[in-house]
Amino acid sequence: MAVSEQQPRGWWARLMAWLRGGQRAEAAQKAKAALQDVRSGEAARKAEAAIKDLRDGEVGRKAEAAFRDLREGETGRKAKAAMQDLRDSDVVGKARDTARDALRDLKESDAGRKAKDALRDLRNSAGTRDSTGTGDKS
Repeated sequence: MAVSEQQPRGWWARLMAWLRGGQRAEAAQKAKAALQDVRSGEAARKAEAAIKDLRDGEVGRKAEAAFRDLREGETGRKAKAAMQDLRDSDVVGKARDTARDALRDLKESDAGRKAKDALRDLRNSAGTRDSTGTGDKS
């Protein structure tokens, strides 16, 4: 595997270890270092330059002007009012309540418990390996 493939995998592994929670300060430091490596890497610099070029270029200025016109124009105001009316409607409220009830039912069902157990097992099996592959949880 090329170094360019190993490096992101290592960063990802360190970040996931940190996100699992309950890790020691050393793991948090490793995750911070990995994120700093990503931010200061060559790919990040190239992406930042490309975004800056796009924003400063003719196409970027035209797109920004078009969005401004849409937001400030009559069509934008009508669309915003229509979205607010939709959010406030009874149908959306009923759909939200139905979705909430369905999620609660899923969580409380046997299938929901099995899915939660499977996810926990998956996290635990991934947590037993670190980025070096030695099996340490540190």
